[in-house]
Amino acid sequence: MAKILNLYSGIGGNRRLWHEGHEVTAVELDADIAKVYSSFFPNDRVVVDDAHEYLRRNFTRFDFIWSSPPCQSHSRARGKSRFPVFPDFGLYEEIVFLQRYADKSPLWVVENVIPYYGALFDGKVMGRHMWWSNFDLPVLSGGGELHREHSISELESFHGFDLSGHIFDSKKQVLRNCVYGPDGLLVLERALELLDGDRKVSTG
Repeated sequence: MAKILNLYSGIGGNRRLWHEGHEVTAVELDADIAKVYSSFFPNDRVVVDDAHEYLRRNFTRFDFIWSSPPCQSHSRARGKSRFPVFPDFGLYEEIVFLQRYADKSPLWVVENVIPYYGALFDGKVMGRHMWWSNFDLPVLSGGGELHREHSISELESFHGFDLSGHIFDSKKQVLRNCVYGPDGLLVLERALELLDGDRKVSTG
């Protein structure tokens, strides 16, 4: 069993195919979205809090950390917008923090869109996303291209979530923010392989 921290959890796209039996703590700032996550993953501990600060205070308590910070200010669509905003560099604060304080342990991965301005730190581009981690990641697909024209029902089908019984704002955006479930599973399985290997070495 691994202790897993799932930051900026949303409704749990990356979490959807993870096997049960792990101790998962999900952190989501939006209370309504956190309730939806809880309905899909009732055995997880769900914390309504600022994921950025939660990471700083609690990163040593976990075996594996997944972070998917807000991506809208980095997206290629934002780079073409007539209404400019500053990119949210909390993304890079987390990468620097984890590189400095979690060089080898815990295992971690940070996921985001491919930024319109060129990434400030080297990472791996796979599918529609860019990935930073302290371990070698498997090859990920991103599930192909998703377009703004896709309907909520199409996105629900793609990600494997039925939101018809839930009422909250921006369903379409929340679904577009989901990490492709099979990629989430591949990343976790790779992390667990490494964790199991370390445990075998440490126990002789």
